[in-house]
Amino acid sequence: MASTVRIPLVDGPADGETVDAELDSNDRPPLTHHHLGAEGLVDAQIYELESVGEQWCYRWRGPAV
Repeated sequence: MASTVRIPLVDGPADGETVDAELDSNDRPPLTHHHLGAEGLVDAQIYELESVGEQWCYRWRGPAV
């Protein structure tokens, strides 16, 4: 079973929420997270991985359309 890490979402409509991301073979989470809105993919928001010191966050980049 792969390891997971809880990563905070920063800025945008999901600011303050967290997601559990599965780590790859290099112990890194995916580069982006598509956060689904109330209407699913129609409202999806793109968050991009950033390193913050020794930790990660997903920072909002905009809607997925």
